Amino acid sequence: MATSAVRAARRPQISLPELRPFEGQELEPDGDYDGVRFEELDLSGTEGGGATFLDVGMYRCVLDEARLGRLRVIDSVLEAVRGVGTELAGAEFRDVELRDARLGGVRLHGARWNRVLVSGGKIDFLNLRQASLTDVTFEGCVLDEPDFAGAALERVAFRDCAVRRAELREVRLKDVDLRGATELDIASGVDRLAGATINPGQLMELAPAFAAQIGVRVEP
Repeated sequence: MATSAVRAARRPQISLPELRPFEGQELEPDGDYDGVRFEELDLSGTEGGGATFLDVGMYRCVLDEARLGRLRVIDSVLEAVRGVGTELAGAEFRDVELRDARLGGVRLHGARWNRVLVSGGKIDFLNLRQASLTDVTFEGCVLDEPDFAGAALERVAFRDCAVRRAELREVRLKDVDLRGATELDIASGVDRLAGATINPGQLMELAPAFAAQIGVRVEP
C-alpha cells in the first residue's frame, strides 16, 4: 500500500525593515511596538501583557519573570533571549524566528503559533498545554521536559534536536515529523502518536513503551 508523504512545515519568511532602538525602560501593557529594536536590555519582571510586536528585533534581552500574557509577535526575530518563569500564556506568534534562546519554565499554555522557527538554544520545562502549533519547526535545539498536553500540532517538524521527557497526554497530531529528532524520549502519551512519523530507530527505542501501553510483557 502506498503511503502519503508527510506535509512539510512552512517556514517564516521575515525581512525586517531598518529598526529604531527602544528608548523606554520597560514594556507597557497593551503597548504597540512597530519596527523597534530591543538589544541587551534587562526586561525582568516587566508588565507587557497584551502588547503587540510587529517587525521587531529582540536581541540578547533578559525576560526573567516577565509577564507577557496575550503578547502578539508578528514578522519578528527574537535572538539569544534569556528568561526563567516568563509568562506568555495565550500569546500569538506568527511568522517568528526564535534563535538560540535559553529559557526555563516559560508558560505558553493556550498559545497560538503559526509559521514559527525555533533554532538553536535550550528550553527547559516548556509549557505548551492546550496550545495550537501550525507550521512550526524545532531545529538544532534542546527541549527538556516539554509539555504538549492537550495541544494541537499540525505540520510540526523536529530536526536535529533533542526532545527529552515529552508530555503528550491528550495531544492531537497531524503531519508531525519526528524523524529528525536526535533524541526522542516520551514521558507519557505514547498512545497519542497517531498522526506523527518516526524513523525505524526511534520505533525500536519506543518499543518498550508501546508494549507497556497495550499490556504486552517482554521477557527473555
